[in-house]
Amino acid sequence: MRIIYIDIDTLRADHLGCSGYHRNTSPNIDNVASEGINFRNVYASDVPCLPSRTALITGMFGIRNGVVNHGGRAADLQPEGKDRGFFGRFSMRSWASVFYLAGWHTASISSFPFRHGASWWNSGFMESMNLMRGFGGERADQVVPGALDWLDRRGKADDWFLHVHLWDPHTPYRTPEDYGNPFESDPVPSWHTEDVRMANWDLSGPHSAQEPWGFRPDEWGEPPPRQPWNASSMGAVKQIFDGYDVGIRYADDAVGVLLNKLTDLGVLEDTAVLISSDHGEAFGELGVYADHQAADEVTCHIPSILKWPGLKARTFDGLQYHLDVAATVVDLAGLRVPSHWDGESLAKHLREGNNDAGRKFLVLSQGAWSCQRSVRWDDYLYMRTWHDGFHGHWNEEMLFDIANDPHEQEDLFSATNPHASYGRSVLSDWTSSQLERGYSPVDPMEIVLEEGGPFHTRGHLPEYIDRLRNTGRSHWADVLESRHPTEL
Repeated sequence: MRIIYIDIDTLRADHLGCSGYHRNTSPNIDNVASEGINFRNVYASDVPCLPSRTALITGMFGIRNGVVNHGGRAADLQPEGKDRGFFGRFSMRSWASVFYLAGWHTASISSFPFRHGASWWNSGFMESMNLMRGFGGERADQVVPGALDWLDRRGKADDWFLHVHLWDPHTPYRTPEDYGNPFESDPVPSWHTEDVRMANWDLSGPHSAQEPWGFRPDEWGEPPPRQPWNASSMGAVKQIFDGYDVGIRYADDAVGVLLNKLTDLGVLEDTAVLISSDHGEAFGELGVYADHQAADEVTCHIPSILKWPGLKARTFDGLQYHLDVAATVVDLAGLRVPSHWDGESLAKHLREGNNDAGRKFLVLSQGAWSCQRSVRWDDYLYMRTWHDGFHGHWNEEMLFDIANDPHEQEDLFSATNPHASYGRSVLSDWTSSQLERGYSPVDPMEIVLEEGGPFHTRGHLPEYIDRLRNTGRSHWADVLESRHPTEL
């Protein structure tokens, strides 16, 4: 048995052809989906990059493993204390460790653990390769040669698990200029109209319409060709969409190269192929452009496509965490899913042809750009915000009908709305239950707030308030001053 996990950073679920996207962004991925299992409702439990992959490798939600931020104490695994064994609970029971301890050859090609100081990602990998002297963001053409070399050396052997990390859709959008723009003649998604752009233009927040690069991007000089400094026109909006979608197509080309190599080696039909991501990307949803700042639908909803030898092609519609897919892969390989994992295997349902099995609800978390937890169930998304990440229009509680409003344009929250009451109740009960079964009674989200808020906004408020006032957005400056007096 062989498994290749192609991990495409920042890959939004609804920008793939197999999800109905109007642009031809993913012909190779779509082909895998047509021959495999397309999990259409998989969500990352914790976002963005560091919390998501930490949850995946440890098998545990961020509230239990301790990682919900990109810096500070909540960017490190929960200390194990006096009961720590010789090996430690996390390292010996990671996703990769399950395969390693079963005698598989395990390898990861990724700069992620170096970029985020996440040494725990390497636990269980016999080989961990960072192919570039950088801090992440390398292009597919810089990653794929190393993966091909590895496959040439080990691809024909049995029992290996290979993780290949492609960064190309991640901001800043950096596909080589000579690649061109396959979507030059394609319009932006129909939901993003001029009215949407104008409604977003005067909002606040890093990666808002006026600051899609951060807090003061227009002071850096000329923008790169694939990503403008702001969304000042529909032409600029198209440039942002195009830059992202070209990054997906560039990564998809790399997927094709890797699959062709497996074909040339004569092992593709006996190799399981998993294609997924760590989080998505917003393009005007909640006023965010070209980043991943909320615990919302577009940031947490990720593609997950699994082609497994002997399993029939189908779509799987039930609500699932990315942790569930990891547990499923372990189970399908004939190995035992660790009892402390939060992920639940779907292997039985896949073998029996049950395509609707799923969770009653999901709880989603963001702690690096804002402090939020959300509840996703049926048609709805309830969002609770403790730190707005300087998005002044985000309310403490929000509610969206995702079935009819997938781009989160209309907040339906009211104190008397029964769906809001349900979401609030579920979140409260879930939080209490997770802390009871965790390794610490302290919620790591409380640590983030205690340390001054999300890592990416910490210390930026004074200068950003000045920018808001200088760009005609004094109203939002007043709102943020009122909400965050201790950060001034």
